[in-house]
Parts: sequence; C-alpha cells; structure tokens
Amino acid sequence: MSSITPRRAAIGIALILLITLPAWVGNPYYINISSQILLFAVFALALNVLVGYAGLVSLGHAGLFATAGYAGALMLQAGYGHFAADGVAILVALLAAAVFGVLALRSTGIGFLMITLALGQIVWGVAYRWASLTNGDNGVNVTTRPRPFGLSLANADSFYYATLLIFLAAVASMAVFIRSPFGASLCGTRDQARRMNALGYNVWLTRFLAFLFSGFWSGIAGLLFIYYTNFISPQVASLQTSAEVLLMVISGGTATLLGPIAGAAIVVIMKNVVSAYVERWNLVLGVIFVAIITFMPEGLVPGSVRLWRMGWRAFRDRGRANVLRNVSEPPS
Repeated sequence: MSSITPRRAAIGIALILLITLPAWVGNPYYINISSQILLFAVFALALNVLVGYAGLVSLGHAGLFATAGYAGALMLQAGYGHFAADGVAILVALLAAAVFGVLALRSTGIGFLMITLALGQIVWGVAYRWASLTNGDNGVNVTTRPRPFGLSLANADSFYYATLLIFLAAVASMAVFIRSPFGASLCGTRDQARRMNALGYNVWLTRFLAFLFSGFWSGIAGLLFIYYTNFISPQVASLQTSAEVLLMVISGGTATLLGPIAGAAIVVIMKNVVSAYVERWNLVLGVIFVAIITFMPEGLVPGSVRLWRMGWRAFRDRGRANVLRNVSEPPS
C-alpha cells in the first residue's frame, strides 16, 4: 500500500474544501464568485495548452470563448433544447478553432500572436456589427439553465456543483494530456521544433490537434459563462477578455496545472470582490502582476514552490549546523 505523499494530501484537502465550499461560505454571492473562478479556470487551462505546452501565445482565444457562447445562446433563442444547443455550440467552437489553427499556425512567435489577435477581433466585429443576428450591443439573453438528470441548476449551490464537476473533468483531462505521449511530443515542438521534424514528427499537425483540444475546452468555458450570466454580448469577444485570460495563465505559471487556476482566482476576486472596496482596483491588480513577474518570473505557483524549497533548505541546513555545533562542543 502506497504512503500518502504531501502532494496527494494537498489534493485531498483541496477536493474537500471545494466540495464543502457552499456549506462554509454560505453567502450565494460568494458561491457565484466561486463558480466564476472555476469557469475562468477552465478557460485559462485551455489557453495554457498553447501558451505553456506548445509555446504559442494567443491573444484571440476570447473569439473561441464567445463563438461557443453565441452559438449556444442563439440556438436556445431559436427554441432548441439545451442538449442540441450545447452540442452545436461545442461543434461550432471546434470548427472555429480549426479555422484559427489553420490560419495562425502558418507562423510562430509574434506572427502567431498577431494572427490570433486579428482573428479574435474579427469575431468581436461580427458580434458587434451583425446586429440582425447577434443583437449588437444589446446582446443575447439566456433565460433558462439546463436540467441534467432532472436536477435544477437555478440556484447558486447547484450551479456551483455542476461547474465544479466540469472543472474537475477539465483538470483530469489536462493531467492525462500532459502525461501522454502526445503531450510529450507537443512539449518537444515547443522546445526543439526542428529536431522533432527531423525525428519524423509532424509538428504542424501536433500543434493543430493541440489547438483543437484548447478550442474544445474554451467552448465548454463559453457555455458555462452564458449559463452563469444568462447573457452574452460583444464584450465577451473583446481583446480585454483575451488579455485577461492570458494574464491568468502567465501570472499563475505557464506549463502547470495549478498556475492558471491561481491566476483565474486572482483576476476574478480582484474584479468582483476587491473592486467593491478599492476604487482603483485595476491599479492594485497591475501592481500584483508586476510584483509576480519581478520576484517570480516563472509564475506564482512555481515561484511559491521555489521560495518554499529555498526556505525549507535554509531551515534544514541551519538545523544541521546547530546539531553539529552542539556535538563538537565539549561538555562544560
């Protein structure tokens, strides 16, 4: 029987806290904030597939996020059921991700970033100007939430648990993805693309499939968003949304599972909780990001682990030094 490692203990404690959160939080407002953190964590994890493991920085993922949201909202507005609307929304998100991938993967680095930025702005322009379809700035209302297995998601607690299940599924799929041979080959295309080509790997196809995987979870997050807000507008597809989710990934730590989750928690809490008490909350958020990049350039989660290990090593070495000093000193 394997022993309980600190990592497994931490995961167990985190699961218990997440499952019991509505009981010890109590206030529906903060439960809804927790749901928002989880759905944006799913979005950040999706972007992290490209940024962290493929080395491709995207500034257009809000377009995929909004595409799924609009597709689902318009299907519901047309009278279709939630099952059909959600299926079409995910399919549309995958098709959009395929188009984004075919166009953006012609380049890497700054070229890739600029192409994804342009594609995201195209989606925003369509959502804003095609008013006969998207209703422009007035947006699209979503009046109902799905009822999986007959269970209502109308209240804060039930919607939180539904979001938590999807969040855990996203984390599990990301963990399997990272540890799979395909995940290893994706990291290889990030570190040594030419060498991977020389070894016979199709670098473009590997990145394209990663883009589809990222687009799938971005679409899932977009669906969660419309059910959370019961509304979608062109602002969801804006550059600000893409920049915010990219900041979540970078500030928390790229190429990690916990990093995007921590980054999502920081941004959502600052926007929805701290902003109620601090008028210049965006200035505080900027200071936090600057501090993270300055003192923890690898991100909050890897940086915290590094500082913890340094502190523990210093404490251990000091303890050993004290023991050796006591042993070497002759008794008085």
